[in-house]
Amino acid sequence: MTIYSGHLRKMRVRYENSKTPVEYYLTLAEEPGEILLNSMLGKKLTIRFKNEIHCVACGRKSNKSFNQGHCYPCFMRLASCDKCIMSPEKCHYEQGTCREPQWGQEHCMQSHYVYLANSSGLKVGITRGDQLPVRWIDQGAIQALAVFKVSQRYYSGLVEILYKKSVSDRTQWQRMLKGQVEKMDLLQQQQVLGEHFSVQIEEMKTELPAGAIETIDNDLVTEILYPVDVYPQKVKSFNLDKHPLIEGSLMGIKGQYLILDTGVINIRKFSGYHVDFEVE
Repeated sequence: MTIYSGHLRKMRVRYENSKTPVEYYLTLAEEPGEILLNSMLGKKLTIRFKNEIHCVACGRKSNKSFNQGHCYPCFMRLASCDKCIMSPEKCHYEQGTCREPQWGQEHCMQSHYVYLANSSGLKVGITRGDQLPVRWIDQGAIQALAVFKVSQRYYSGLVEILYKKSVSDRTQWQRMLKGQVEKMDLLQQQQVLGEHFSVQIEEMKTELPAGAIETIDNDLVTEILYPVDVYPQKVKSFNLDKHPLIEGSLMGIKGQYLILDTGVINIRKFSGYHVDFEVE
């Protein structure tokens, strides 16, 4: 048996091509830092929560986790925890009220992409360019297509809101984890949506600064394969706050979830949790 101990972080992923499963690395704040999980498929895992949570931002001990691993003061203080992160159309950087202007300059006032993805069905989303294809993998998408490039986060929110009139911006995580999603023609989907919203998009381009919104004209659909041996028929989600001991054989990894034969756990949700991670 091998035991790793440390504070959980979001799993790091590595995408090579559409024929090779995504590589997943369990990331701990302490040594050894990263552990390749793909080689653990079929092995029994035990995750023991040590009843300690340390904030992923400041490191202080916290009785409760907010926004994937933050203590309450950081949750209230940091720009990365502000409401505009989930709703980019509410970005208030240019109003001079950003919680952390320097952070906003580095993360929000940069180019973003609006994309279509097939995770639990067709969805629209946004992300920074340096987060592709990581963002798609974190959502468990099997296909994705970038459709617009914009010059800042706020503009991506405006386009996303438009597309949300016809397409969801959410992933049904249970369906995604059951592996029941069929491939679709994303290029055709974008053609239909692009034609439907063409007038509104052109109006945006006219009203916003030059180059604020650029339509991406390509046929590059990214396809993603995940390291899953067996998909669950029913999805039972583990919560470390309620079940500090989790045991089961690793059947697969998708999104930010470990799929065990006893249930699934969203590793990213429990960032900052101190655990023993045992592999038999």
